[in-house]
Amino acid sequence: MQNKAVSRPDLRARKAWVYVKNNWQLYALLMIPIAFVIIFKYAAYPGMRIAFMNYKPAKGYHGSPWVGMETFQKVFKDKSFHTALKNSLIFNFLDLIVGFPVPVILALLLNELRFERYKKVSQTILYLPHFLSWPIIASVMLTLFKPETGLVNVALMNAGIIETGIPFLTEKWHWAVSYLLIGVWQNMGWGSIIYLAAITGIDAELYEAATIDGAGRWRKIWNVTLPCIRGTMVTLLIMNLGRVMGSNFERLDAFGNVQVKDFQYQLAIYIYEKGLAGGNFSRATAVGLFQSLVGLLLVLASDKVAKKLGEDGLL
Repeated sequence: MQNKAVSRPDLRARKAWVYVKNNWQLYALLMIPIAFVIIFKYAAYPGMRIAFMNYKPAKGYHGSPWVGMETFQKVFKDKSFHTALKNSLIFNFLDLIVGFPVPVILALLLNELRFERYKKVSQTILYLPHFLSWPIIASVMLTLFKPETGLVNVALMNAGIIETGIPFLTEKWHWAVSYLLIGVWQNMGWGSIIYLAAITGIDAELYEAATIDGAGRWRKIWNVTLPCIRGTMVTLLIMNLGRVMGSNFERLDAFGNVQVKDFQYQLAIYIYEKGLAGGNFSRATAVGLFQSLVGLLLVLASDKVAKKLGEDGLL
């Protein structure tokens, strides 16, 4: 008995080594993203001390004096920071409210398609915008939505729906709606892939039982599909809540202009203008660290709420 107890760990270790030896190519490929994360994520952690220093690149870490929380105090007293924070929170929450349900609905619709070739073509068309950079998307949208010569306004005026062109991207309230909807359009196809993967993992016997009970297509979606992907929805919602303090500089800069600066001025713009462009790296780091900490707290709080509601949560 003792020999068997001793030999079992050795047997497991031998099997693990054989498995690694037979699949070493997969492990080698896995090292590339792991190295990427370590270098560009964890290796950057020591740089966070810049937020507590009056950092000057010429003096380096050792020559720059420590100032404690002074940089954070200056940031929190800055009216521009308050404006950027307010705009970031409003637009990110609106982005979440408007954009979160769309991939779910899109995945449900794609799952109901029975013509496989049409389904695959539709999926490809819908998630391709995710691979386009924001400058490319912005240049196309600015051309399409020009108030006088844009294709959308010309078509609406020719149809007699409007008399004058709508300033979709040159007036702040129209810009806000257009900005949100363009973001939803860009991300909805990619987000639907995750939900489609979750839907394909649902046991087919559940649908068969629902059919026997006389459930139609909509009843199956409501009573089978949605409950089965609820865990995936909760997980993605928690992850998205962690991003409500962030903002995409590339997206904001591509759609920015003088007329919409009241809404366009968000934390990413603030960090660039008041921090990086002005050489104030301590301020840029302090605001970035503040964003990360608030995002972490939101993730932890939402995960705790999800567990209290009976979900598995994220952590």
